[in-house]
Amino acid sequence: MPGEVFPYITLNRKGRLSLSQSLAMRGALVLALILVALAGHWLDRGGLRDNTDGHVSTVDVLYFTAVTVSTVGYGDIVPVTDRARMFDTFVVTPIRLFIWVIFLGTAYSFVVKSTWERIRTHMIRKGLTQHIIVYGYGAGGEAAVNELLRQKVDPGRIVVVDKDADRITAAMERGVIVIECDATHNSTQAAAGIDAAHAVIVSMGRDDTTALVVLSARAMNPHVSISATVRAVENEDLIRQAGADHVINPVSFGGHLLARAAEGRHVVDYISDLASADGKVVMRQREVTADEIGQPLDAIRTGMGVRICRDNHVIGYWEDGARSLRKGDILIEIIRTDTLTSFV
Repeated sequence: MPGEVFPYITLNRKGRLSLSQSLAMRGALVLALILVALAGHWLDRGGLRDNTDGHVSTVDVLYFTAVTVSTVGYGDIVPVTDRARMFDTFVVTPIRLFIWVIFLGTAYSFVVKSTWERIRTHMIRKGLTQHIIVYGYGAGGEAAVNELLRQKVDPGRIVVVDKDADRITAAMERGVIVIECDATHNSTQAAAGIDAAHAVIVSMGRDDTTALVVLSARAMNPHVSISATVRAVENEDLIRQAGADHVINPVSFGGHLLARAAEGRHVVDYISDLASADGKVVMRQREVTADEIGQPLDAIRTGMGVRICRDNHVIGYWEDGARSLRKGDILIEIIRTDTLTSFV
């Protein structure tokens, strides 16, 4: 799609000049170099000889400048004095080479490179499936990506979308796929492969922007899991109505931890341990296996079962529904970090 950019293709840093401005600047530079050569030949036209009629006119100077800047000349007009030859050697020849460099660089930048990037972009886009899209690479988005990497998620399955060039550069250093564009545009979400994504994380820094991104993502993929951060408590319902499955308020969550910390540090330490892949234990969500159906939750062998999600209802380990696991149950369990292969 137009404007889609992925990593391993380009650094994705916006230039200070537009395409037309860049072409105009290059054209002006070429013209300035030609004028330097033309002025030198005109001022020292007495050092030139026309082998056709013996007279070097203004047209001859223009012609000689054009052919010597673009080629090595045809021999019909030649420099005959040492000064004219030195000027062609040390001024005109470097100008000719520099103009060719500008020409080849322009052709590469605007034709070859652009075509190759589109091909590679299409190849990468085609390979995106069951990936995780992170909209916004501010403090929250960066922390989410770091945690995913610590959870052994393949960087090639993480797509970061942000319109800030510096943030995109920082994300690219982590080895993830990046798109430098506005996440609120449907074309950007399509370029990120929203239709084939496993999960979406929205951390835009503004609740109104977050709601718009969530709304667009949900419209383009009704089944993808969407998690979003919110700053104001009163906006949590709005984000849920937009389509977010999980709404996280860092301020409220931080307040809960601070309140629990008043009771003692060990509870907060354990909560942090559970939430991070750096601790000794982590929480994991998975589907019940065939051999576990019919068994109680406390009989699972992979970890310590603490919750069941069944038909959109939550069942605690102490409730009657936990006495027999059913097909389609989603289990929440605590497992040892060293047994974790990947969360997703």
